[in-house]
Amino acid sequence: MIQFLLLFSRQGKLRLQKWYTAYPDKVKKKIIRELIATILSRKQKMSSFLEWKDSKIVYKRYASLYFCACIEQEDNELITLEVIHRYVELLDKYFGSVCELDIIFNFEKAYFMWDEFVIGGEIQETSKKNVLKAISDQDMIQEEETPQGFFEDHGLGRNGRKWYNNATIGNILKMVNAVYFF
Repeated sequence: MIQFLLLFSRQGKLRLQKWYTAYPDKVKKKIIRELIATILSRKQKMSSFLEWKDSKIVYKRYASLYFCACIEQEDNELITLEVIHRYVELLDKYFGSVCELDIIFNFEKAYFMWDEFVIGGEIQETSKKNVLKAISDQDMIQEEETPQGFFEDHGLGRNGRKWYNNATIGNILKMVNAVYFF
């Protein structure tokens, strides 16, 4: 069972954390500091597995992000490494070559994707197709629930240039009048 998952940058900035074992906040902060320092100080050619207290740490670096999972002693490290890789593949498929900024600005999507994939520290869904479908379904629901504003109601949409490309003088005057008399 995965006890926790950490995503952090090469600079040591924590980007995501998911805990499946209860720890007090002080202990969590200490664990995070200790693991980030340990992993960042390791050389690139060293093993991605390390013994840590009464658990095992499995980590992998992808671009500028480290994905780190803590597992129980009896769990298989290679399966955990594959779980991390599958998660990165899911992120890549969704974001199109995921980068640190995608995680920073869309952390809720990254958490949702992990939660579709892993529940309670155990793998729930192995099919990338099913996970991505659940994510796209959630995106559709979220778009339907997003309240529309004045600009969307008048055809301006979220993309400010959309109206400009197809604008005629008559349409612009109608919009100006609509804003003026609003």
